[in-house]
Amino acid sequence: MDREAYFIGVDVGTQGVRVVLLDLKGSLLFDDGWVFPLNEKSRQEQDPDEWWAYCVELLQRMVVAVRGTIDLSNIKAIGVTSTSGTVIPLDAENKPLHNALMYSDKRSEDAGKACTTAASKYYGNSFNAFNSSSGLAKMLWFSQSHPDKAKKIAKWIHAADYITGKLSGKWGVTDFTNAFKSGYDVNKLRWPSYISAQLEIKEEWLPKVEPSGTVIGNLDRIQADLLGLNDNTLVTVGITDGCASQIAAGAIKPGDWNTTIGTTLVIKGATQKQIVDAKGRIYSHRHAIDGLWMPGGASNTGADWVSEKFANQDLTKLNASAAQLIPTGKVIYPLMQQGERFPILAPQAVGFGMDNLSKEEMFAAAMEGVAYLERYAYELLKELSEEKVEVVYTAGGASNSDVWLKIRSSVLNKKIVKMKYVSGGVGAAILAASKTHFDNIIAAVAQLATIEKEVKPDQELSKKYDEGYRQFLQQLINREFITQEEVYA
Repeated sequence: MDREAYFIGVDVGTQGVRVVLLDLKGSLLFDDGWVFPLNEKSRQEQDPDEWWAYCVELLQRMVVAVRGTIDLSNIKAIGVTSTSGTVIPLDAENKPLHNALMYSDKRSEDAGKACTTAASKYYGNSFNAFNSSSGLAKMLWFSQSHPDKAKKIAKWIHAADYITGKLSGKWGVTDFTNAFKSGYDVNKLRWPSYISAQLEIKEEWLPKVEPSGTVIGNLDRIQADLLGLNDNTLVTVGITDGCASQIAAGAIKPGDWNTTIGTTLVIKGATQKQIVDAKGRIYSHRHAIDGLWMPGGASNTGADWVSEKFANQDLTKLNASAAQLIPTGKVIYPLMQQGERFPILAPQAVGFGMDNLSKEEMFAAAMEGVAYLERYAYELLKELSEEKVEVVYTAGGASNSDVWLKIRSSVLNKKIVKMKYVSGGVGAAILAASKTHFDNIIAAVAQLATIEKEVKPDQELSKKYDEGYRQFLQQLINREFITQEEVYA
């Protein structure tokens, strides 16, 4: 094993491109990005050649920044992550026939329903429904809306695939996580026949699918010269942004889970078994290691109540007040919109409990409410997977609040671990290392994901929160958001 090795992570997001360089100590030697404006048009379509131009600029900037500090020939591999559900039609020369159709483009809503109907006939009840954010729905919509261009399609690829294609010169290769939303059967490891038979999306249009992190080739010599890198640098197949962040957060071996609380609460983990949820609250990606799974779910509840209810407030003072008020004894469900999708499926759900409280009480109790919902999510996941939740890793803006970490750890009665770097770019760099320098992704995460802090539950607080959690569940039952049978404590 090389004593000196470096790994590049490229993250093409909705609003920008970021490039990082990671060393074997898990330290960032370079971290820079471009931000581009987000508007109605860019939510629907973006130019993949603009993505590539940003990537080239950032990679060249990286080379200038580290040249003289490291031996560039020791940059061993490049990994790429990008948005899930974003797809691009290519012609026979691997050039885009159209802009990338973004995951957030809702024009494919009706096509998503048609895909769901076709899949239900093929699978019965054991399938994942497609919606407008699904790659498969966008492929169908494009064929129906642009029949002339559809005649020229040679291949459909995903956003990350475009960058790996430009880097390596190898086209038409994707990974399990990107292929999942395009209809790939992650159990039988094949594109199901209904896609071509019922939806008229030709089988030859669909990319070859490999485990995330698989080496697809070397850096193309022309691109290596352009970037100032060595063409011995390996290019690996990519991964979706959510899974890349999960890797960076450290939740990659069975029993490990990651909670990201930003605008919403997103939970992802690793299990021995695939979680099959008939209600559709949870989906399961195939793990980079054969036989393992990466299930997850996304809530409509998160930390958006902070910006909505406490705009222009001194959050430092509110956190200090909360530390003195917990446990509040109040039961709050800070859902800021109607409808919940995970861990409960209740389109009629609305928030409750935020009236007749001081702003300090509301702030503290809302943090507790999110923690109660997080606990319910983990109890649901344990019920469906029949596997123990060993440790919870955390990311997102909410992780910057020490009092919220204390609340969550005590409500969950589990240790919470916060990593130093949790960006998708870092996850992509670790993925690049997983099969080029390490034996697998678990070994790569163990060395390259850097722990910033660990928070253990306060046992006295945990006992009091057990009662608060019981009251929270009772409120959900009383309001018919869940049934008594859906209590798993």
